[in-house]
Amino acid sequence: MSDKKNGMAKNERSEELTDPLTRGLAVIRSAVKTLPATPGVYRMLDKAGDVLYVGKAKNLKKRVVSYTNPVRLSTRIARMVAKTRSLAIVTTHTEAEALLLEANFIKRYKTPYNILLRDDKSFPHILLRQDHEWAQITKHRGAQKKKGIYYGPFASAGAVNRTLNTLQKAFLLRSCSDSVFNNRSRPCLLHQIKRCSAPCVGRISKEGYDTLVADTRAFLSGRNQDIQKRLADAMEEASERLDFEVAAAFRDRLRALALVQTKHSPRGIKVGDADVIAGFQRGGQTCIQVFFYRAGQSWGNRAYFPRHEKTEPLEAVLSAFIAQFYDNKPPPAEILVNAKTQVRALLEEALSVKAGRKVTIRLPKRGNKRELIREAERNAGQALDRKLAESATQNRLLQGVAQVFGLETPPDRVEVYDNSHISGSHAVGAMVVAGSEGFQKNAYRVFKIKSAELTPGDDYAMMREVLLRRFSRAIREDSDKSRGLWPDLVLIDGGKGQLSAAHAVLEDLGIDDVPVVAISKGPDRDAGREQFHRTGRPAFSLDHGNPVLYYLQRLRDEAHRFAIGSHRVQRKKAIKASPLDGVPGIGAKRKKALLHHFGSASAVEQAGVKDLALVEGVSLGLAQTIYDYFHDNG
Repeated sequence: MSDKKNGMAKNERSEELTDPLTRGLAVIRSAVKTLPATPGVYRMLDKAGDVLYVGKAKNLKKRVVSYTNPVRLSTRIARMVAKTRSLAIVTTHTEAEALLLEANFIKRYKTPYNILLRDDKSFPHILLRQDHEWAQITKHRGAQKKKGIYYGPFASAGAVNRTLNTLQKAFLLRSCSDSVFNNRSRPCLLHQIKRCSAPCVGRISKEGYDTLVADTRAFLSGRNQDIQKRLADAMEEASERLDFEVAAAFRDRLRALALVQTKHSPRGIKVGDADVIAGFQRGGQTCIQVFFYRAGQSWGNRAYFPRHEKTEPLEAVLSAFIAQFYDNKPPPAEILVNAKTQVRALLEEALSVKAGRKVTIRLPKRGNKRELIREAERNAGQALDRKLAESATQNRLLQGVAQVFGLETPPDRVEVYDNSHISGSHAVGAMVVAGSEGFQKNAYRVFKIKSAELTPGDDYAMMREVLLRRFSRAIREDSDKSRGLWPDLVLIDGGKGQLSAAHAVLEDLGIDDVPVVAISKGPDRDAGREQFHRTGRPAFSLDHGNPVLYYLQRLRDEAHRFAIGSHRVQRKKAIKASPLDGVPGIGAKRKKALLHHFGSASAVEQAGVKDLALVEGVSLGLAQTIYDYFHDNG
C-alpha cells in the first residue's frame, strides 16, 4: 500500500513539473555525454546563470547521470533539476580536492539547494609581534601578514579582550602602537595600574622584557606550570629579603595567571589542540556548537545554525558544516564530533592536505573527551531552544503585522527604507530587511543619491530615486519572483508625502502587488504615538502597549540607525578626500610627492606650471595638466 501511495505521489509530482522537469532532465542528459570520468565539482545553473546546487564527485560522469532518472529523485532535488538550464564543471586531481572546492563554491555562491553554513566570519587571534625590538601583544583579525606568532582562534572579540587584559596583568607586555611607544616620555596609565612594564621609558631592561615575552609564549603554548613555580619562587625570595613591594608584584602576577587558567581550563581534562563540534536537531532545524581548545586551554565557543532542508539528518549537516567551516581557517590536529560524519575518511584527507599535517576526526564514546562532547551538545540544545523560542515570537509578531495592515499572510520579507543627509550633502538612502529569523543584515543595502537634478534636502525625491533603483533591479534580476528578492511589505519612514512618492514609483514600474505603509512620529513626534499611513485609508495608531507597535518601532529605528551610520561613512570619506584626487594622471605616488613638495593641496592649486614641474615625477606636460585642471575647472 505504501509503495502504491509513493508511486501516486511521484506521478502527481511529475505531472506538476512535467515541462520544466523535462527541460532540466534534457539539459543534464546532454551534458552527461561530454563529462569526464574523473574527480571534480559540478554546478547546476538556472536560466539567469545563478548557481542552484554544487556537488563533488569521485567520478563526475557517474555522479551526474544519477540526476537523469526522475523516479529516483526526491521532491527537493526534482525541483532543483526542473530549474536547471546549464551545467558547469571543474575537474580536480583527487576527490579530496573536489571536497574542498565544493565547500568553497557553496559558501561563495550561497546555493539554495545545499546545506549552507551562515554567519561564517573570521575569528580573532592574539598576535605576539616579532618585527619590533620590544614585542607588542595585541588583538588581530583578518589576514595574518604581520610578522609574529598568532594564537587562536578565539570565539569572539570579547574572549580575546578578556584574555589580553589578564595577560597584561600577568606578563606586563606593551599593547600600544609603535608610534605611541616611540614618542612617550613618561609611563602611561597602563604602567600605573600594573598592566605594563613601561619599556618605552626604560623601566625594564631588554633582558627582563625578553623574559616576559618568553613567559607569555610559554603560557599561550600550554607550558604554564614552570612559569607559576618560577614566579612563586621569586615571590618567596623577595619576601625573605623583605622587599615586600616586589613580592606583592609577583603575587599579583600569580593571581592573574591563576585567574586566566581558571577561566580557560577545561575542568582538568587533558586536551591539546582540538575543536569540539556538536550538533543538536529539533523542529527541522540544527544548532552546531564549536568549542575551541588550544594548548590545553578553552578559548570560547560559538553557535551556528546552518540552512538546510528539514529532513536532512544530523550526519549530513555535520559533514557539510565541517567542510565549509574550515574553508577559510586552519583545522586543529583533532576534531571531536557527537555524530558519525559522512565521508569521514575523505574529510580527514582533505583537511590534512589543507593543514599540511595529519588531522583526525573522532567520535568519543567514553572518557573525558566524551564529557567535552556532552557539554557542547547541551549548549547546542539550549541555543537551539532559544532560537526556536525567538522564531516563534517573531512569527507571532509577523502575524500581528499581517492583521494590522490587512495582509493575506504574514510577511516573510519586510523591507524598511529611510534617508539621511545634512542639508542635502552626502545623502544616502538605506534599506534594512527583516523576516521570521530577525534582521537579515546580509540583505541590507545603501543607496548613494546620484541624481544631479535633485534639490538638496528633497526627501521625497530621494525616496523616489531609492525605490526606483531598488525595484528596477528586482524586475531585471528576479522578474518571476523565484529568487526571494521581492518584499511582502514595504515600510517607509515618513508620512503621506513619502507614501505618495513610493506609490508613484511602483505605479510607473507596473508593480501593484507590493503593500506599502508609511510610519510617521505622530503628534509632537512622540514615540509611542506613531501614525501609520496607507493609500486610500485614514491614518491610524496602535495602542501604546501593543507588541506589534514595539516591533514596528524597532524596524523603523534599525533603518534609521543604518541610514545615519551609512551617511557618516560617506561624510568621513569626503573629509579624507583630496582636491588632487580628480586630477588626470595623478596617482598615489605623485600625489604624495606634490604634497611633500608644496606642503598642502591648496598650495598645489596656487602653484605655477614651472613650480609644478620641479616636483619629482611631474613632467612639464603633466604640470600643465595639473595647472589647467585647477584654473580651468575652478
